[in-house]
Amino acid sequence: QVHLVESGGGLVQAGGSLRLSCTISGRTISSTAMAWLRQAPGKEREFVASINWSDVDTIYSDSVKGRFGISRDNTKNTLYLQMHSLKPDDTAVYYCARSRRYAATLDPGEYDQWGQGTQVTVSS
Repeated sequence: QVHLVESGGGLVQAGGSLRLSCTISGRTISSTAMAWLRQAPGKEREFVASINWSDVDTIYSDSVKGRFGISRDNTKNTLYLQMHSLKPDDTAVYYCARSRRYAATLDPGEYDQWGQGTQVTVSS
């Protein structure tokens, strides 16, 4: 059974930075793409960043492009999301997700496993 556990969330002021981590146990992540998604109260789930299996290709949503960076360490079975220039609109629960495919994608239909999430709150 695969377990994804996010960490690193917290309260930060607008303009600040946070680094989220996602550790995966039960199966290696090296063969699939991974992603970060978020969901704020009353809003649709949004996939914000994805990385392919070999850590070469990344995709970002327009809402975070230029501010967030996704990376992975397959030797540690860990996924990261470095967030800079945070805005109050970035406030959400952030989840990591494991894809069924090799290629990076923001298509929610390609993801079948995710963790419990970590709360990120950005104050103005």
